[in-house]
Parts: sequence; C-alpha cells; structure tokens
Amino acid sequence: MEHKRKAEKRKRKRERHKKMPPFTSSWHLRTPISTLSRRFRATLPRLLSSGAQQPSSSSAAVGPLACRLGSRSVVRFRGPDAAKFLQGLLTNDVRPLAVLPAAAVGSDESSSHFPTPNVSLYHSPPIYAALLTPHGRFLYDLFLYRPPPADHKLDRTGSGPGKGDPHDPLTLLADVDAVVLDELLDCFNKYRLRSKVDIENVSKEFACWQRFGGNLSNAAPSTQEPEAASVGWGTGIDHAAESSAQGNSIGWKWCKDPRLDCLGYRGIFPSNTIPPLVESDKEVDERHYLLWRLQQGVAEGSTEIPKGEAIPLEYNLAGLNAISFEKGCYVGQELVARTHHRGVIRKRLLPFKFLNDNGEEVEQVVSPGSEIAESNSNKTVGIVNTAVGCCGMGILRLEEAFNPSSTLTIKDQNKIQVKVIRPDWWPTEWNHVHEEQTVAA
Repeated sequence: MEHKRKAEKRKRKRERHKKMPPFTSSWHLRTPISTLSRRFRATLPRLLSSGAQQPSSSSAAVGPLACRLGSRSVVRFRGPDAAKFLQGLLTNDVRPLAVLPAAAVGSDESSSHFPTPNVSLYHSPPIYAALLTPHGRFLYDLFLYRPPPADHKLDRTGSGPGKGDPHDPLTLLADVDAVVLDELLDCFNKYRLRSKVDIENVSKEFACWQRFGGNLSNAAPSTQEPEAASVGWGTGIDHAAESSAQGNSIGWKWCKDPRLDCLGYRGIFPSNTIPPLVESDKEVDERHYLLWRLQQGVAEGSTEIPKGEAIPLEYNLAGLNAISFEKGCYVGQELVARTHHRGVIRKRLLPFKFLNDNGEEVEQVVSPGSEIAESNSNKTVGIVNTAVGCCGMGILRLEEAFNPSSTLTIKDQNKIQVKVIRPDWWPTEWNHVHEEQTVAA
C-alpha cells in the first residue's frame, strides 16, 4: 500500500508540472538566463570604461588624490640573508632596512611635529633602488619596505601589542613592475645560489597605493604621512599608526615617496582593504598618477625606463635617491660610478608639453617612440618616452633642450612643437654642469 501511495503521488506531481506555463519550467529558464548573463558580461566593460574618470592636467593638482597601482606587484624577500643578498645586487644601500631604528632618548620631535605625541616617530623608511645589467644598464626598479614586527603593532583584539619572535628571519616587501614580474623573479632566483632567502610573489595578499596631489603637506620631517601619524596609540606600539583605525594585523602606513617629496606618499597595504585616509570621492584611476609623474618628469617601471637599454644617470635615478655612491660593489656599478665621477651627462629625461603653431596645448596627437627634432637643422635630439594628453616626457640632449634659439618639433609632424620644462626638483648642480658643458662645447 505504501508503494502505491508513493507512485500515485509522483504521478500527480508530473501532471501538475505538465500544466505549468512554459516560462515557469526550469528548462525553459536556462536559455534566457544564460543569454542575459552573456549580454551583461559583454556590456560591463563598456559601462566601466564609460564611467571611468579621465585624467586632466588640472585634476592631479586638486589633491590629495589616491589610487591603487595596478601596474605594480609585490614580491617578498624572506630569510636571514635577505638584506645581504639585495645589498650585493641593488644600486642603493639596503642595510638600514636590516636594523630597526630606536627612538632617540630625550627627543621631543614626536611631540613637536605630530598632532598626538603617542605615536613613535622612528621607523624604517622605504628605499628606492634599481637592478642593473652587468654592463650598467637598467633592468628593474624596486620600492623596498620592511613590515613592522608584531610587537610594534596591535594584536588581533586591538587591546595591546602583538607578540613577536625575535628570531624570526628578516622580511622585506618589494613594490615592483607587474609587467615584468615573472622575468624579475627568474632573475633574482638566478642570483640567489646558496643565499638563505626565499623570493615569493605575494601580489594576491598585498597591493600598492599612491597618495598624491598639490595639497599634501611636504613640511613634516618624518617619512610618515603626518595626518596618518595622528591615528593610533601607545609609545612603541602600533608604529603603523593605522592598525587601530583600519582593524587589520598588517600595520602598514603611508610613507613619503622615497624619490621626491612632490610625488606624495606611497605604501603597501592588504589587498582586501582600502588604506586609511582614502576618501571615496578622491580615489581615482591610475592614469591621474601617471599624469602627475609626467608633469614632474619622473619615469617608473621597465616600460618607461627601457629595460636593458637605459643608462640610470640619464633617467635621473641619482636625483631620485635610487643610487648610493658610498656603498660597496653591486651589479653594474662600474659604468654608473665612472659616468658619475666624470660628470658628463649630455642627455636626460625631461618633461614637456605639446603645442600647436599658436602656442596652444594639443592632446592625443603624439605617440610614444616619436622622435624629437631641432626644426632648423632637422637633427634628431631626443625621443618621446611617454605621452598622455598634452603632456609627455622623454630623453633629450640638454644642449638643444635649453637653447633659447632652438625650436623643437615632433619629427614628420612639424606643426607640433615641444615645450621643454625644467623640473623644480632638479638639483642646482645639474644646471651648473649643463652650463659648463655648453660653454666648453
């Protein structure tokens, strides 16, 4: 009897299903749902691109703006030989990252420069450096950070300092060019040999951010963002100054860009969070940061600084604090040291603007790789490295770039003039050296 009741129940269910309208059947729903899904996926990129903010020459000056740097990835160097390994390869001195600085006894800097005196002023600032070929040509650039130890951060409950093991090996995080990430990892692994250091891609865990704009304060003596330094508590605890505000255990902070004050602040943060002090209406596309760098004449990454070809001093890496002339040997040091001590640099990376015959700015008419010529002699004097809108930068011969009688144009586009801009951050001695070279010539 039980078997018959179950059979009748299944029969009634099938009959009810046959009487249902076609659009309520799950089989009939599959086609429209999949079609809508495909249409949505096809439309989404267009919606995102149409809603994206377009950079302009004035937007970056509003500030402070912030952007996540999708063009950069994060690599972790971990092991007892991490600092020694990088010291023998990179152009800058990385030894300061191997030692945690202690607060000076009796110093009143923390109370005189920060809104709240309970955050330690002393920490390991980031270092900008480059890896060169054995012949001294540029390969990769890196921003090196040392994460604060556990006892310099709040624990997961936020009620006190964390507990760290003093015997933990040194860990350094490197902000690197994402385009050449695989090549960079292979290159470092070839140099590793027997060094006790692990090299890992941790881009899924961390993200690189930049905070920039004309309204950021550059007067503070600390490498830490002054506004961020007022967040946190406890002397010697939470050096990151943002753990209590952000609620994470990483403890990273905004630091002054190690290259130039005018570039703002940079940092590595957990990839699943938004850094502190990033306002929703101030988070912009990375192209705004690119435009900001173009106006300052600062190249970044192996695309803007040609890999295997660029001479570091011509791309102003010495002025960007990427080269130490006092450290020991590193790969490619001979060419860099010889060029530096001779003091003869005839070409440099310079920012410029594109103008028409009437002196008006013109946009989107010049592409990277275009040659720059002196109109009177039609002699090629440089090449466009990067171009966005009416702004660009490239390698130019200094003699023609700053000669008042020279008129520079884009080769084969004589109606497009190139107005060279001398960056405000250039050291005074660069101008003097150029003048001496011009007189000697």
